[in-house]
Amino acid sequence: MSLTAYQRARTMVEQPRGTEYRLMTQITGDMINARDAGLRGAALVPVLHRNREVWGAFTTACAASDNQLPEPLRASIVSIGLWVDRFTSDVATGRDSIQELIEVNFSIIDGLRTQNHPA
Repeated sequence: MSLTAYQRARTMVEQPRGTEYRLMTQITGDMINARDAGLRGAALVPVLHRNREVWGAFTTACAASDNQLPEPLRASIVSIGLWVDRFTSDVATGRDSIQELIEVNFSIIDGLRTQNHPA
C-alpha cells in the first residue's frame, strides 16, 4: 500500500481527538528535536510557526459558537492558545526557552491520550 493510500485510509477512520493527539505528538517531537539540537531564536521559527498554526486552529475551533466542547474547556483552550501565540514571539526572539511550549503541549497530549485510551 502506498503512503498516500495509507494516509487516506487513516484519515477516513481516525477520530478527531486521535488526529489532534497525533498532530500534537509530531509537533512536540519536532520541538524537542530542535531544543536538543541547540537551536535558538530565529533557527526555531519553522517549528514555532507550525506549533502556532495548530494552536491558532484550536483557538478558532473553540471560539466557534457551534463547538460542542464544554464552555469551561473551550475557554481554557482559547486562553492557552493566546498565551502560546504571545510566548512564541518571546522564544523566536531568544528571550525565552522553547521548553515551556513543550511542557504545555505535553499537558494537552496527556489529556488527549486519556480521551483516546481511557483507563
